[in-house]
Amino acid sequence: MNKSSYLPVKWPVNNDDISSNVFAFTTLINGGVSRGQYSEYNLASHVGDDPEAVRANRAKLAADLQLPSEPVWLEQVHSNIVIRAEGYSAYAHQASEIQADASVTAKKGVVCAVLTADCLPVFFSNDDGTEVAVAHAGWRGLHAGIISNTVSAMASPVALVQASLGPAIGPQAFEVGDEVYRAFVAKNVSNKSAFTATKKNHYLCDIYQLARNELQSIGIDRVSGGDYCTYTEDQRFYSYRRQKTTGRMASLIWQK
Repeated sequence: MNKSSYLPVKWPVNNDDISSNVFAFTTLINGGVSRGQYSEYNLASHVGDDPEAVRANRAKLAADLQLPSEPVWLEQVHSNIVIRAEGYSAYAHQASEIQADASVTAKKGVVCAVLTADCLPVFFSNDDGTEVAVAHAGWRGLHAGIISNTVSAMASPVALVQASLGPAIGPQAFEVGDEVYRAFVAKNVSNKSAFTATKKNHYLCDIYQLARNELQSIGIDRVSGGDYCTYTEDQRFYSYRRQKTTGRMASLIWQK
């Protein structure tokens, strides 16, 4: 496996069960065959890239990570919809994709996946590595409750769930308007901690902090990650805000 193409997930409590049972990665931009604005390792089929390049990149992904099955790709719609991935795994090779923004599975060999380029991928595992999930959390999905819904969809008790925050746009690069600030503060006053005023009706937004607040509100305080910036780290990550026409990284999780 080319290490320059993959970022492994680090869990807050990486016990033997998780380290031996669970595999989780976010892809980086290097090592694929896409060209131009999609260079190099775009895994998304909906962004205008050459379909043959996307297929080649997905084949590389499967080979590099020795995936046990085709990832259950989602048609992400910035919602709070979560699916049980095992119900769709048998059809994952087909072109149609289910509209959802997170997937959960307790079945070995089923690969949950989301695509991002500034939005936040959030990985979940229970402590014995027998149930996993991944969510696509842009600000709309976060506000709608995609994190809470993902944890609710898991059969594991909340006390046994830990989370890891994948690469997203950093707090010094994500500027939003007053409507976003007001919406999050109305939902949870503690979300004020995720915003820094810049000019009238504009704020820098810490999407990682919003996720931590949501996780804490549902009883998950074992959280790692949250120290990357897809916007500024242009040699590692795609960023929609940096370049509107661009590729997507894949964040994947499965059980051995």
